Amino acid sequence: MVKCIQFVMGPAGSGKSTYCASIQRHAESYGRTIHVANLDPALGPSESPPYDPIFDVRDLISTDDVAKELGLGPNGSLIYAMEYVAEHIHTWFRDELLDGTGDDDYVLLDCPGQIELYTHVPVMKSVAESVIQWGGCNVCGVFVLDATFLADVSKFISGTLLALSVMMNMEIPGINVLTKCDLVEGGAVDKMLDVYGRGARDIWHMERGKFGGEIEIDNISSSSKRGKQKIRDHKLDKMTEAICSIIDEYTMVAYIPLDITDEESLDLVLSAVDQMLQYGDDVEFKEPPEAVDVDDK
Repeated sequence: MVKCIQFVMGPAGSGKSTYCASIQRHAESYGRTIHVANLDPALGPSESPPYDPIFDVRDLISTDDVAKELGLGPNGSLIYAMEYVAEHIHTWFRDELLDGTGDDDYVLLDCPGQIELYTHVPVMKSVAESVIQWGGCNVCGVFVLDATFLADVSKFISGTLLALSVMMNMEIPGINVLTKCDLVEGGAVDKMLDVYGRGARDIWHMERGKFGGEIEIDNISSSSKRGKQKIRDHKLDKMTEAICSIIDEYTMVAYIPLDITDEESLDLVLSAVDQMLQYGDDVEFKEPPEAVDVDDK
């Protein structure tokens, strides 16, 4: 049975497929094999992932087929398709996984980006639980988030809550990766992470003049309207501060930046995930061959 599996999750467009392809190529440069499978039935029929998958869930079911057959919308088709996958997890899914891998292999599952599959319906949790029940396999979640989320405090808080919600619902060990750092101006990501390392609540206090507090309202002449707006802003400010306090108190979300053009950055991410998966812990150390003294021949 497969030894290690990463569930690669995150919002649509956050770089999940690129993460999978980059980690796979990086591992190959070290002579190490990492397989990738496409678990997103919403990928269009003319679209190809940036890697060669060991299996593609679209061979079982696709959202396009569901939409045509049942007349469902995009979200309904995706939920139906993933529920169908969950129903076939012990047959088709397991057979495909076993046929394409060996006992000691390492697999990345490129998962769908629709967050409701993780937070509103238990389908992805069901898939993860089934894989764990097979035994002999270490599983973790990798939640990827676009680095541009760091440029806006509100987006950062929203993305952090999203990551926390997904990991809590999946109930598997997790790690958070900031993707697309290679597209951000040099040094900007490190500076932003250093700032956010002070805590979400402190950052909110630093930025509250932009997003809350006493905001000037254009085109409103009535003092009563201004007063009501300030009250609403104050309430939102207090609520956001409370949310930030929860994030800081439990310190369950931290980010590792990923620049796919930097080998050291890829090393850092892969090492962190390997450690979480306990990859290599059961590998026996092999003594190097003894050197032969040419004079003895």
